[in-house]
Amino acid sequence: MKANITLIGMPASGKSTIGVLLAKRLGYSFVDVDIVIQEKTGKLLKEIIAQEGTEGFLRIEDQINQELDVRRSVIAPGGSVIYGEGAMKHLKEISTVVYLKLSYQAVRRRLGNLKDRGVALKDGMTLRDLYNERVPLYERYADITVDETGKTPGQTVDELRAIMELRLGRFHK
Repeated sequence: MKANITLIGMPASGKSTIGVLLAKRLGYSFVDVDIVIQEKTGKLLKEIIAQEGTEGFLRIEDQINQELDVRRSVIAPGGSVIYGEGAMKHLKEISTVVYLKLSYQAVRRRLGNLKDRGVALKDGMTLRDLYNERVPLYERYADITVDETGKTPGQTVDELRAIMELRLGRFHK
């Protein structure tokens, strides 16, 4: 059994919220990769994007995700992790990858200011463009997909835990 779970999905899909709840439920650690990036660089995500550009940020994100070395953890990388082939290869080796699926309308409703959130948008790209570009990548890398439509975070966690137990057998303490 892979000793970690990685949550992927659009910004505002609940990777951090679901991740913390799931980690508590399983007795796992929780790793927010955006915070790891900020700790390793000493900068906020929006500062990295402003200084390095979107491509520079994606390179830094890819490198840090490739270096993750954790056990019994729920990992919540940024939504743009799926652009990093090295990062995704590593995450698939060390974890079960779960796609938290949300409709475009739900993502738009949940998202506040994209720049404040440190969302890596290429010049001239709309949120709809970003959604359409990323969804096929999330689907390609996912071992499991959980549709969050109409569910509370608690219901999503319950469903995910049930799927993981069926798929991998009971979690061992």
